[in-house]
Amino acid sequence: MRDTESDVLVVGAGAAGAAAAWRLARHGFRVTVLERGRWVDPADSPASSPDWEVIRQTGWNPNPNIRKGPDDEPVDDAESEIKPLYFNGVGGSTVMWSCHFPRFHPSDFCTRSLDGVGDDWPVSYAELAPYYHENEAIMGVAGVPGHPAYPPHDAPRLPPVGLSPGARRVAEAFNRKGWSWWSGEIAINTGPAGPNAGRCNGCGPCELHCPRRAKSATDLNYLPAAIALGAKVITGARVTEVLTGAGGAACGVAWLDDEGLRHRHMAPVVVLAANGIQTPRLLLASGDGAGLANRSGLVGRRLMLHPMARVTGIFDEVVEGHRGIAAGPVVSHHFYETDEARPFKRGFKLQVMGTVGPALTANGALGRRMPWGGAHHAAFARQFGHAVSLSVCSDDMPDEANRIVLSDRIAGSDGLPAAKMVYRVPEAAKAALAHGRARAREVLEEAGARDFIEMESIPQAGFHLMGTARMGEDPETSVLDRWSEAHDVAGLFVADGSAFVTAAAVNPTNTLQALALRLADRIAETRRSRAA
Repeated sequence: MRDTESDVLVVGAGAAGAAAAWRLARHGFRVTVLERGRWVDPADSPASSPDWEVIRQTGWNPNPNIRKGPDDEPVDDAESEIKPLYFNGVGGSTVMWSCHFPRFHPSDFCTRSLDGVGDDWPVSYAELAPYYHENEAIMGVAGVPGHPAYPPHDAPRLPPVGLSPGARRVAEAFNRKGWSWWSGEIAINTGPAGPNAGRCNGCGPCELHCPRRAKSATDLNYLPAAIALGAKVITGARVTEVLTGAGGAACGVAWLDDEGLRHRHMAPVVVLAANGIQTPRLLLASGDGAGLANRSGLVGRRLMLHPMARVTGIFDEVVEGHRGIAAGPVVSHHFYETDEARPFKRGFKLQVMGTVGPALTANGALGRRMPWGGAHHAAFARQFGHAVSLSVCSDDMPDEANRIVLSDRIAGSDGLPAAKMVYRVPEAAKAALAHGRARAREVLEEAGARDFIEMESIPQAGFHLMGTARMGEDPETSVLDRWSEAHDVAGLFVADGSAFVTAAAVNPTNTLQALALRLADRIAETRRSRAA
């Protein structure tokens, strides 16, 4: 097939790629988005199926190594204590997420200056604040204005999500303990239904695409808006190489279609938004043997994943912890900032998690094996409807030993070596999780729990893929500049979590989308000024 071309090429139609594509199209660029996966009709989601819990463990599993769909590539995770979770398709992992949508704290951008750990970002909270505001307006965020962890802002908020009886008990226990909490900031429509957004009914399986379209996802907002402005989305496109031309500048990509035919799409600006695993894989497979944009040697290194733990309290009373949204109706940042009395720097968040439904409860998914035989029904009745879970999400400081490299034993369908994850939970994160589990148990006991199930660490927790092509001012110690453009390759930008300098202790989607909008504005400013 002949080469195609556009002004800007975006690789990946997920959270960041969709936001960047919309903003660039709005600036008047001819934008093409290449996506490995397909469009997913929300009506096809198993969320309304009586067997949704079983289906989520197989064909809708968030782990590509378990899901094994036609658009998934294997990830060599044998040397990773946390396993990869993401979705390949239009909308990316916003098709399969729980919609927790906080901002990073101002302190998260300067941990080296404040606490002597990690590194300072080349961008501040204040610089990102207007992009947070705009992104939240487009994605739609339910919550209560005035969260005390952040500087005052007037970003719009939908009504907060409701609380199950169990979540309300925990909130009241936080009050009695004198520990701060806030209604979760959730990208779910709790207001009136709109043209492409239904209203949340609190059914629970938020990590599946929402058949009511109540859950915000970029295949429902950013991408339709980008297409209306002239952007094109090509699905089933497996990108195999970033191409460079005169002077080493980016000039396009090579990609394979469903038939295995090779194509080239040429563009003077290439934006990678394939996620924190697949973006470094593509960079390492491009260029010479050392990879593209890798003068620093940091492409793939400093992988951060947000280690998580969970404590479940079992109550004598029925508390219906399985009802309502999947994650975050009650969130505490009380232990988020550094406390010199603790044996670790930075901190963690606590949040109420929706407990699992009857099928997974029966299968021991809360963390305690359920007996089979005559004792099963009594054990099941003791847990189901009587459980409330608190998750602990730790900050995850960068470590160059935690990394993405090219596998020497597994290949993908695109012919490239698969990405290999090498990750060990840092000691500081282990200490934070231990402290967090103790606090979670303490507040659950205050709420009335009589029995506890603790998961010291959750292996299937690698949704937040960060740090593998970090931003920075110095080309010797970073891959990207402060605008997310590669130091070594003009016209090559990275819009996903790979660009992150540190991980914070909250979900990254709002921040990576804010960075994507900022990146797009930078492209518009610099390309137009160069043309002029």
